[in-house]
Amino acid sequence: MSYAGYDEPEDAWSINASSASGDIVKDAMRKEQIIKEITAAQEDLRVLLERVKSVEQDADKLTSGNATLQMYIDNLTMQMAKRR
Repeated sequence: MSYAGYDEPEDAWSINASSASGDIVKDAMRKEQIIKEITAAQEDLRVLLERVKSVEQDADKLTSGNATLQMYIDNLTMQMAKRR
């Protein structure tokens, strides 16, 4: 078949059944492996995200505790200054 001076080989659109089925199986196996790797990576990210949230909560608690301790120290310092 020829369109506007372009000659297309006769077998350009034909599929060799034996190599195509092997390629399809390999492609399917490769895609399945990639999907498994993506799923595993997503689960790892979920675990890391939960850990980050946990560490953030711990840091917030410590920051709050430090603020409370700082107020206590400031109050003690003012009381000691008043006694002198």
